[in-house]
Amino acid sequence: MKTTDKLECIEKNAVVNGIRLTYFERGMAYRGVKPTLLFVHATGFHARVWDKIINALGAFHSISVDQRGHGRSEKKKILHWNDVITDTSEMIEQLDLTNLVAIGHSMGAHALIGAAPRAEHRFLKIIAIDPVIPEEAAFLDNTPSPFNGAEEHPTAKRRNEFDSPEEMASRLKPKGSFGLFDPEMLMDYCQHGLLPNEKGKGYVLACPPDIEASVYMSSRSNHDIYDSVRSLSLPVLILRAKEPPKDRNAMDFSSSPTSPKLASEFSNGREIHFADKTHFLPMEIPEEITRIIALEIASEQEVLNTSKT
Repeated sequence: MKTTDKLECIEKNAVVNGIRLTYFERGMAYRGVKPTLLFVHATGFHARVWDKIINALGAFHSISVDQRGHGRSEKKKILHWNDVITDTSEMIEQLDLTNLVAIGHSMGAHALIGAAPRAEHRFLKIIAIDPVIPEEAAFLDNTPSPFNGAEEHPTAKRRNEFDSPEEMASRLKPKGSFGLFDPEMLMDYCQHGLLPNEKGKGYVLACPPDIEASVYMSSRSNHDIYDSVRSLSLPVLILRAKEPPKDRNAMDFSSSPTSPKLASEFSNGREIHFADKTHFLPMEIPEEITRIIALEIASEQEVLNTSKT
Protein backbone atom coordinates (compact mmCIF):
# COMPACT_ATOMS: atom_id res chain seq x y z
CA MET A 1 0.00 0.00 0.00
CA LYS A 2 1.49 3.32 -1.06
CA THR A 3 1.51 5.88 1.72
CA THR A 4 1.21 9.47 0.52
CA ASP A 5 2.86 12.48 2.13
CA LYS A 6 1.47 12.62 5.63
CA LEU A 7 -0.80 15.50 6.58
CA GLU A 8 -0.11 17.18 9.89
CA CYS A 9 -1.98 15.41 12.69
CA ILE A 10 -3.28 17.92 15.26
CA GLU A 11 -4.48 16.73 18.67
CA LYS A 12 -7.55 18.60 19.93
CA ASN A 13 -10.20 18.24 22.64
CA ALA A 14 -13.93 18.83 22.86
CA VAL A 15 -16.35 18.56 25.76
CA VAL A 16 -19.48 16.73 24.63
CA ASN A 17 -22.17 14.91 26.55
CA GLY A 18 -20.48 15.95 29.81
CA ILE A 19 -17.11 14.37 28.99
CA ARG A 20 -13.82 15.46 27.44
CA LEU A 21 -13.02 13.65 24.22
CA THR A 22 -9.72 13.86 22.35
CA TYR A 23 -9.71 13.83 18.57
CA PHE A 24 -7.09 14.13 15.84
CA GLU A 25 -7.65 16.36 12.84
CA ARG A 26 -5.86 16.42 9.50
CA GLY A 27 -6.28 18.24 6.19
CA MET A 28 -8.29 21.31 7.19
CA ALA A 29 -7.54 22.82 3.77
CA TYR A 30 -9.72 20.14 2.17
CA ARG A 31 -12.76 20.76 4.35
CA GLY A 32 -15.75 21.57 2.14
CA VAL A 33 -13.80 20.73 -1.01
CA LYS A 34 -13.90 16.97 -0.56
CA PRO A 35 -15.89 14.67 1.74
CA THR A 36 -14.82 14.83 5.39
CA LEU A 37 -13.75 11.45 6.75
CA LEU A 38 -14.77 10.54 10.30
CA PHE A 39 -13.10 7.50 11.88
CA VAL A 40 -14.44 5.83 15.05
CA HIS A 41 -12.49 2.94 16.55
CA ALA A 42 -13.39 -0.36 18.23
CA THR A 43 -13.42 -1.32 21.92
CA GLY A 44 -9.97 -1.25 23.47
CA PHE A 45 -8.38 0.64 20.57
CA HIS A 46 -7.93 4.37 19.91
CA ALA A 47 -8.04 7.07 17.25
CA ARG A 48 -4.44 6.62 16.08
CA VAL A 49 -4.97 3.01 15.07
CA TRP A 50 -6.35 4.48 11.83
CA ASP A 51 -3.11 6.35 11.01
CA LYS A 52 -1.86 4.00 8.29
CA ILE A 53 -5.21 4.01 6.49
CA ILE A 54 -5.66 7.79 6.82
CA ASN A 55 -2.14 8.47 5.53
CA ALA A 56 -2.66 6.14 2.58
CA LEU A 57 -5.95 7.84 1.64
CA GLY A 58 -4.07 11.12 1.31
CA ALA A 59 -5.49 14.60 0.80
CA PHE A 60 -8.73 14.69 2.78
CA HIS A 61 -10.07 16.48 5.82
CA SER A 62 -10.32 13.80 8.50
CA ILE A 63 -11.26 13.44 12.14
CA SER A 64 -10.41 10.37 14.22
CA VAL A 65 -11.88 10.22 17.70
CA ASP A 66 -10.75 8.63 20.96
CA GLN A 67 -13.99 7.29 22.40
CA ARG A 68 -14.76 7.83 26.09
CA GLY A 69 -12.45 5.84 28.32
CA HIS A 70 -10.03 5.25 25.44
CA GLY A 71 -6.82 6.84 24.19
CA ARG A 72 -6.36 10.39 25.46
CA SER A 73 -10.04 10.93 26.26
CA GLU A 74 -11.45 11.21 29.77
CA LYS A 75 -11.57 7.91 31.62
CA LYS A 76 -15.19 6.98 32.27
CA LYS A 77 -16.78 3.56 32.07
CA ILE A 78 -19.31 2.82 29.35
CA LEU A 79 -22.40 1.61 31.14
CA HIS A 80 -24.79 2.00 28.20
CA TRP A 81 -23.91 2.13 24.52
CA ASN A 82 -26.25 5.06 24.04
CA ASP A 83 -23.47 7.06 25.74
CA VAL A 84 -21.06 6.51 22.84
CA ILE A 85 -23.85 7.23 20.36
CA THR A 86 -24.59 10.55 22.04
CA ASP A 87 -20.88 11.33 22.31
CA THR A 88 -20.55 10.78 18.56
CA SER A 89 -23.61 12.78 17.55
CA GLU A 90 -22.69 15.72 19.78
CA MET A 91 -19.11 15.70 18.50
CA ILE A 92 -20.41 15.90 14.91
CA GLU A 93 -22.69 18.79 15.84
CA GLN A 94 -20.10 20.70 17.85
CA LEU A 95 -17.48 20.45 15.10
CA ASP A 96 -20.17 21.23 12.50
CA LEU A 97 -19.09 18.31 10.33
CA THR A 98 -20.85 17.88 7.00
CA ASN A 99 -20.44 15.82 3.83
CA LEU A 100 -19.31 12.95 6.03
CA VAL A 101 -18.06 9.61 4.87
CA ALA A 102 -18.04 7.96 8.29
CA ILE A 103 -15.96 4.86 8.93
CA GLY A 104 -16.45 2.88 12.12
CA HIS A 105 -15.18 -0.45 13.39
CA SER A 106 -17.03 -2.71 15.84
CA MET A 107 -18.40 -0.50 18.66
CA GLY A 108 -17.41 2.52 16.57
CA ALA A 109 -19.62 1.34 13.71
CA HIS A 110 -22.49 0.79 16.16
CA ALA A 111 -21.99 4.35 17.44
CA LEU A 112 -22.12 5.85 13.94
CA ILE A 113 -25.25 3.91 12.96
CA GLY A 114 -26.93 5.06 16.17
CA ALA A 115 -25.81 8.67 15.74
CA ALA A 116 -26.61 9.14 12.05
CA PRO A 117 -30.43 9.37 12.36
CA ARG A 118 -29.99 12.35 14.70
CA ALA A 119 -28.38 14.37 11.88
CA GLU A 120 -28.62 12.34 8.69
CA HIS A 121 -28.24 15.46 6.55
CA ARG A 122 -24.60 15.67 7.69
CA PHE A 123 -23.73 12.25 6.27
CA LEU A 124 -23.00 11.06 2.76
CA LYS A 125 -22.32 7.43 3.63
CA ILE A 126 -21.40 5.07 6.46
CA ILE A 127 -18.81 2.31 6.08
CA ALA A 128 -19.51 0.01 9.02
CA ILE A 129 -16.70 -2.48 9.57
CA ASP A 130 -18.03 -5.54 11.42
CA PRO A 131 -20.42 -3.54 13.64
CA VAL A 132 -21.48 -4.99 16.98
CA ILE A 133 -25.08 -5.46 15.86
CA PRO A 134 -26.08 -9.11 16.20
CA GLU A 135 -29.49 -10.56 15.45
CA GLU A 136 -32.26 -8.40 16.92
CA ALA A 137 -33.28 -11.18 19.29
CA ALA A 138 -29.90 -10.91 21.04
CA PHE A 139 -30.92 -7.53 22.47
CA LEU A 140 -34.00 -9.14 24.02
CA ASP A 141 -32.14 -12.09 25.52
CA ASN A 142 -32.48 -11.84 29.30
CA THR A 143 -30.01 -14.62 30.05
CA PRO A 144 -27.97 -13.32 33.00
CA SER A 145 -24.28 -12.65 32.48
CA PRO A 146 -21.92 -15.22 34.01
CA PHE A 147 -20.02 -12.27 35.50
CA ASN A 148 -21.27 -10.27 38.48
CA GLY A 149 -20.06 -6.91 37.26
CA ALA A 150 -17.29 -5.62 35.03
CA GLU A 151 -14.63 -6.35 37.65
CA GLU A 152 -15.25 -10.10 37.19
CA HIS A 153 -15.02 -9.99 33.40
CA PRO A 154 -11.78 -11.63 32.18
CA THR A 155 -10.84 -8.48 30.27
CA ALA A 156 -10.62 -6.60 33.58
CA LYS A 157 -7.75 -8.88 34.54
CA ARG A 158 -5.61 -8.31 31.45
CA ARG A 159 -2.06 -7.05 31.83
CA ASN A 160 -2.09 -3.29 32.30
CA GLU A 161 1.58 -2.30 32.69
CA PHE A 162 4.37 -2.39 30.10
CA ASP A 163 7.93 -1.13 29.97
CA SER A 164 7.52 0.24 26.44
CA PRO A 165 5.37 0.04 23.31
CA GLU A 166 7.94 -2.36 21.86
CA GLU A 167 7.53 -4.72 24.82
CA MET A 168 3.75 -4.56 24.46
CA ALA A 169 3.98 -5.41 20.76
CA SER A 170 6.35 -8.32 21.36
CA ARG A 171 4.05 -9.77 24.02
CA LEU A 172 0.90 -9.39 21.93
CA LYS A 173 2.20 -10.63 18.58
CA PRO A 174 2.16 -14.36 19.49
CA LYS A 175 -1.35 -14.12 20.96
CA GLY A 176 -4.48 -14.92 18.98
CA SER A 177 -5.55 -12.42 16.34
CA PHE A 178 -2.71 -10.02 17.16
CA GLY A 179 -0.42 -12.29 15.17
CA LEU A 180 -2.45 -11.48 12.06
CA PHE A 181 -2.13 -7.71 12.47
CA ASP A 182 -0.20 -5.75 9.88
CA PRO A 183 3.11 -4.89 11.65
CA GLU A 184 2.63 -1.13 11.29
CA MET A 185 -0.95 -1.35 12.57
CA LEU A 186 0.20 -3.38 15.58
CA MET A 187 2.92 -0.87 16.38
CA ASP A 188 0.52 2.07 16.06
CA TYR A 189 -1.88 0.28 18.40
CA CYS A 190 0.87 -0.14 20.98
CA GLN A 191 2.63 3.20 20.45
CA HIS A 192 -0.55 5.23 20.98
CA GLY A 193 -2.34 2.74 23.22
CA LEU A 194 -0.15 3.46 26.24
CA LEU A 195 0.08 6.38 28.65
CA PRO A 196 2.84 7.15 31.16
CA ASN A 197 2.30 5.30 34.44
CA GLU A 198 1.54 8.03 36.98
CA LYS A 199 2.05 5.58 39.84
CA GLY A 200 5.40 4.16 38.82
CA LYS A 201 7.72 3.34 35.95
CA GLY A 202 6.81 2.50 32.40
CA TYR A 203 3.37 2.74 30.86
CA VAL A 204 -0.24 1.67 31.38
CA LEU A 205 -2.99 0.93 28.87
CA ALA A 206 -4.74 4.05 27.55
CA CYS A 207 -7.97 2.05 27.79
CA PRO A 208 -7.85 0.70 31.36
CA PRO A 209 -8.92 -2.96 31.65
CA ASP A 210 -11.91 -2.12 33.87
CA ILE A 211 -13.22 0.31 31.26
CA GLU A 212 -12.77 -2.21 28.44
CA ALA A 213 -14.64 -4.75 30.57
CA SER A 214 -17.48 -2.28 31.09
CA VAL A 215 -17.91 -2.03 27.30
CA TYR A 216 -18.33 -5.77 26.93
CA MET A 217 -20.67 -5.97 29.89
CA SER A 218 -22.98 -3.34 28.35
CA SER A 219 -22.76 -4.52 24.73
CA ARG A 220 -26.45 -5.51 24.58
CA SER A 221 -27.71 -2.36 26.29
CA ASN A 222 -28.84 -0.43 23.21
CA HIS A 223 -32.13 -2.11 22.36
CA ASP A 224 -33.00 0.71 19.96
CA ILE A 225 -30.20 0.17 17.47
CA TYR A 226 -32.50 -1.60 15.00
CA ASP A 227 -34.80 1.44 15.03
CA SER A 228 -31.78 3.47 13.91
CA VAL A 229 -30.91 0.89 11.25
CA ARG A 230 -34.41 0.96 9.75
CA SER A 231 -34.75 4.74 9.87
CA LEU A 232 -31.66 5.48 7.77
CA SER A 233 -31.98 6.21 4.05
CA LEU A 234 -28.32 7.05 3.39
CA PRO A 235 -26.01 4.42 1.85
CA VAL A 236 -24.49 2.01 4.35
CA LEU A 237 -21.76 -0.47 3.43
CA ILE A 238 -21.23 -3.36 5.85
CA LEU A 239 -17.86 -5.11 5.86
CA ARG A 240 -18.44 -8.39 7.67
CA ALA A 241 -15.83 -10.82 8.96
CA LYS A 242 -15.97 -14.59 9.33
CA GLU A 243 -19.01 -16.07 11.03
CA PRO A 244 -18.61 -17.43 14.57
CA PRO A 245 -18.53 -21.17 15.21
CA LYS A 246 -21.56 -22.67 16.93
CA ASP A 247 -19.47 -23.43 20.03
CA ARG A 248 -17.93 -19.95 20.15
CA ASN A 249 -16.09 -19.07 23.35
CA ALA A 250 -17.45 -15.87 24.89
CA MET A 251 -13.88 -14.51 25.04
CA ASP A 252 -13.12 -15.24 21.38
CA PHE A 253 -13.31 -11.89 19.63
CA SER A 254 -11.92 -13.12 16.31
CA SER A 255 -15.24 -13.78 14.56
CA SER A 256 -17.98 -11.39 13.49
CA PRO A 257 -20.51 -9.89 15.94
CA THR A 258 -22.60 -8.71 12.98
CA SER A 259 -25.89 -10.28 11.95
CA PRO A 260 -25.57 -11.81 8.46
CA LYS A 261 -28.93 -10.16 7.70
CA LEU A 262 -27.95 -6.68 8.84
CA ALA A 263 -27.28 -5.14 5.41
CA SER A 264 -30.78 -6.11 4.27
CA GLU A 265 -32.32 -4.26 7.24
CA PHE A 266 -31.11 -0.92 5.83
CA SER A 267 -33.13 0.69 3.07
CA ASN A 268 -29.88 1.34 1.19
CA GLY A 269 -27.49 -1.27 2.55
CA ARG A 270 -24.79 -3.39 0.94
CA GLU A 271 -22.39 -5.98 2.30
CA ILE A 272 -18.92 -7.30 1.52
CA HIS A 273 -18.26 -10.54 3.38
CA PHE A 274 -14.71 -11.55 4.25
CA ALA A 275 -15.45 -15.17 5.05
CA ASP A 276 -11.88 -16.07 6.07
CA LYS A 277 -10.87 -12.87 7.90
CA THR A 278 -11.15 -11.96 11.56
CA HIS A 279 -13.15 -9.24 13.27
CA PHE A 280 -10.02 -7.06 13.18
CA LEU A 281 -10.33 -6.29 9.48
CA PRO A 282 -8.64 -2.84 9.48
CA MET A 283 -5.63 -4.23 11.34
CA GLU A 284 -5.42 -7.49 9.38
CA ILE A 285 -5.94 -6.21 5.82
CA PRO A 286 -5.39 -2.41 5.90
CA GLU A 287 -4.54 -2.25 2.19
CA GLU A 288 -7.87 -3.81 1.18
CA ILE A 289 -9.84 -1.70 3.65
CA THR A 290 -8.12 1.42 2.31
CA ARG A 291 -8.94 0.41 -1.27
CA ILE A 292 -12.61 -0.04 -0.41
CA ILE A 293 -12.82 3.26 1.47
CA ALA A 294 -11.15 5.08 -1.43
CA LEU A 295 -13.68 3.66 -3.90
CA GLU A 296 -16.59 4.65 -1.67
CA ILE A 297 -15.18 8.17 -1.25
CA ALA A 298 -14.77 8.51 -5.01
CA SER A 299 -18.43 7.72 -5.62
CA GLU A 300 -19.48 10.36 -3.08
CA GLN A 301 -17.06 12.92 -4.56
CA GLU A 302 -18.85 12.49 -7.88
CA VAL A 303 -22.16 13.25 -6.16
CA LEU A 304 -20.67 16.38 -4.55
CA ASN A 305 -19.22 17.58 -7.85
CA THR A 306 -22.56 17.06 -9.61
CA SER A 307 -24.46 18.98 -6.91
CA LYS A 308 -22.14 21.99 -7.37
CA THR A 309 -22.62 22.22 -11.16
